[in-house]
Formats: sequence, structure tokens, C-alpha cells
Amino acid sequence: MTDAYLNRRTFAIISHPDAGKTTLTEKLLYFSGAIRFAGEVKARGERRRARSDWLAIEQKRGISVTTSAMTFRHDGCVFNLLDTPGHEDFSEDTYRTLTAVDSAVMVIDAAKGIENQTRKLFEVCRLRDIPIMTFINKVDREGRDPFDLIDEIADQLALDVCPRVWPIGTGGQFKGCYDMAHHRLLLEGDNGKFGRTVQLSGAGDPEFEAIVGEDAAALARETMALAADGYAKFNVEQYRHGALTPICFGSALKEYSVSELLRDVARFAPPPSAQKAHTAAGDVEIMPGDPSVSGFVFKVQANMDPNHRDRIAFVRLCSGEFRRGMKLKVSRTGKLLAVNSPTFFLAQERNLAEEAVAGDIIGIPNHGALGVGDTLSENGGVKFSGLPDFAPEIIRRVRLADPMKSKQMKRALTALAEEGAAQVFTPILGADFYVGVVGALQLDVIEERMKSEYGVAAAMEPCGYDAVRWLAGDEAAVNAFIALNQSAIAQDRYGSPVYLARSAWEAGYAEQKNPLVKFLKTRERV
Repeated sequence: MTDAYLNRRTFAIISHPDAGKTTLTEKLLYFSGAIRFAGEVKARGERRRARSDWLAIEQKRGISVTTSAMTFRHDGCVFNLLDTPGHEDFSEDTYRTLTAVDSAVMVIDAAKGIENQTRKLFEVCRLRDIPIMTFINKVDREGRDPFDLIDEIADQLALDVCPRVWPIGTGGQFKGCYDMAHHRLLLEGDNGKFGRTVQLSGAGDPEFEAIVGEDAAALARETMALAADGYAKFNVEQYRHGALTPICFGSALKEYSVSELLRDVARFAPPPSAQKAHTAAGDVEIMPGDPSVSGFVFKVQANMDPNHRDRIAFVRLCSGEFRRGMKLKVSRTGKLLAVNSPTFFLAQERNLAEEAVAGDIIGIPNHGALGVGDTLSENGGVKFSGLPDFAPEIIRRVRLADPMKSKQMKRALTALAEEGAAQVFTPILGADFYVGVVGALQLDVIEERMKSEYGVAAAMEPCGYDAVRWLAGDEAAVNAFIALNQSAIAQDRYGSPVYLARSAWEAGYAEQKNPLVKFLKTRERV
């Protein structure tokens, strides 16, 4: 057994759009020394291209629409950081990403507090018992009262809260932050470098007052004393069980509290833990220290390097000591896959991964051999659970601008479906292709990527269907239903039958009339 996994910290950053998630990701990489320059999303020209946003549409719109994986070292730990899409239209990608992490950092805008997408992502974390640290961002701008923000987190998310870094004023009165756990004053740096840190003996240290001013120091002492008395004390076990969230106030853009957040992730975030899996003998837990290598694909991305038309499967390793050149069995096909060129990522940059352990995220180049949800294992016979397909909420027919490019269209749609970027359905009658997505922005991304990556101009037009259900249950009953409803039956990318309904009501009515047939909104491939 190996214990190298104990120094792994695999975590995601989640937030509502525009809370500063991508900027925080950049600054964590910058502070750790992984990159020399943190690209600012709102900067101009080349500087606009944030390190973790590499799709053309991301660079154009200044938002994240795909998960980025970044591996870096700092302070004796190996961090695997997953920067997730904040936009609600990409909830599937975010959900799958959260199956691959051991903890999360929740970013909240100090002026807005908890927003809808933040709440939804938190609920996914709660379902999986993922511990969360909270970073309240943009405290250097005008925002809400710190106590209001903390109380909102406690009330709406039903969590114990523990402030660890406190703001000294906000907006125009902002003077810096105070590290309550270590009595350090966090101040603006000189010449654009990281902020200065002044070690104090405590909040009553006369130097505190001398640096920030008498009034600011007095107010900070009063509010910090109230926070220390009024909220929970930090307890690492409560945090790791998802019952308590430590809170850092800071500014990712101005680099306040970024190093403190990274320090706390290294010290307190959990290392890899057991993963649930199916075997022939029943459900088991795969321990990270088990000697046999295993992992699962939580994301597939094509054309990260358009010049090479590559296709990368992102794999979360769950156990064993992986070595380059190993042959691993793919659960879905039963075939052995030689992993000769595994990679670690720093967004779009890659480094050859000679070895990796549980908790690490590696990229495996392949040509269709791996799909989202696949398990890879050294000995075979294991399938990790928890990566379902979700029924889309929007269905569109793909209309080609140039009918002569039907083969290119099929290839593009197949690749995008394998990534999990969209569901693709082919009716059993006719030659149309239907695309199903969760949100409208995904349709824009598909059109953009088909044009830029595959040279296929296509439009997504209404097709008359608004609901999709996978068909399962009694085989004879399913076949009879298909025979009677051929015009509304299609197949997904794996050949499984689906029912295309004109409304959710119609899907529910069909379910009532066919009690032996299961009409599934989610489906996990075992």
C-alpha cells in the first residue's frame, strides 16, 4: 500500500458567474509559483486570455464554460485544482467535476452575497458531503456588512461558520485584512508585488493602530471580537464532515487573503478518501491506499490543441500508484488501453505524467476509446458510480448550412456528445440529428465549436420536442412501446432508446399509461 496520496489536495472552485472565481484561480497559481503572470479576464489583448479559459468563446465572452484542470505544487502538497463553469447552463459539467474532488472553495461576491447558482452548487456539494471553504471576494469594493454576509451563509446554507480572515473596512475605507488565526496584518504590497504581511502579537498590538489608523483599528477590534464570540470555533473534523465552513474575506484581484486560503487548503482540506464502486460481488469502497490502480473519466475534451485535433479524457485516480505505460482495462468495453502519454495540466499547458497517485487528475489522449463515466482499472471488474447522464431541458434539430458536410457534422456531434457537452439523439425514422442541452448558452457554444474546430456551419432550430426520457424496465413492454411510437423514438450515442415527448406532461402521461416501462430523467451507465 502507498501513502503518497496523503499530500494530495484535489479541490474545485465554485461560484455564481462574475464572483471572481477565475481570477482567484489565476492568483492561486500565481502565488504558488506555477505561473509568472496571472491573466486578468477584463484586461485587453493577450492579457485578456485567462490561464484557465482556453476555448475561443471563453476568451471572447470573458466567462468559463468548461472545466479546467491544473496541477501544481506548493508548501509540500500537490494541488489538483478544477476551475468549474459558473454559468447555470453548464451544471452537468460542474456536477461531474464535483464527483472528482475531495473539497471545494466557494467564492461569494461581497456586494451580492449568496446567489442562485451558488446555492445550487452548494447543494450538489452537500449531496456528496464535500467540505467547503468560503472566500468572500471583492472586499476592497463597496459591499455588504460582513456580519450580514456571514449570517446569510449560516442561515441559507445551514452551516456553522467560522471567520478566519477579517476585512479592515470595506470599499473606500478598506485598509487591509486581519488573519485572526495567526494575528497577521495583510496590507497592500509595493511595486505591484504580493501584499505585505505584518506579524502582530494580537489585535491589541499598538502597531496595528499605528499602521491602519486609530478609528479603523478600534472598529476592527470591536467587530473581530464580536465575530470570535458569536460564531463557531474552527474544528477541522466538523469542516471535513461538511458541517462547518471557514471564511476568508479578501480580494482575488488585489491579492488579499489568497495565500491564507491556499495555506488553509493545504493544512485542512482532506486528502483522497474512499470511492464507491460496483463489482461482480456487489457494491464496495475502493480505498486510496489500495495497491491496484483505478480511476474514472469525469470529463472528455476535444481540440484543446486545435493544431493536433487531440482528444483528452480527464481521469481522477482513485487508488494505486500509476506509472506511464501501464495497461488499464476500460469497464465499458472490456478492452485494455495502453496509457503511454498521460499528462498533467496547467490549463492548456501540458507536462508528461511519469507517475501519479490517488487524487491526481491526469489526461489520457485517445481516439474515442474513453467516454465520460468510464472506469479504468488495473485488474478490471470494477465500475465507479455517481456519474449519471441528465435528461436535457432544450432539444433542437441540427440544420446544416452546407448539406455536403453531413459527415463532418456527424463527426463533430459525436465528439461533442462524447465530451458530455451535449446529448445527441438520432431518430429511428429519418436522418435528422437532435441536440439536447441543459441551457441555451450551451447551444451557442456548440455552434461556435462546430464552426471553429470542425469547419461546420450549422443552426439549432426548434423540432417540436421539449422532453427526453430514457426507456428501461420490462424488455417486452419497452419493445412494444417503441413499436407503437416509432416516430417519437430515438437513440442516444450509446444506442440506448429514448422517448422524445412534446412536453413534460406528455412524458408523464406516457409513463402512467405504460406502468412496466421506466421513463428515466437520469441514467447511470453501469
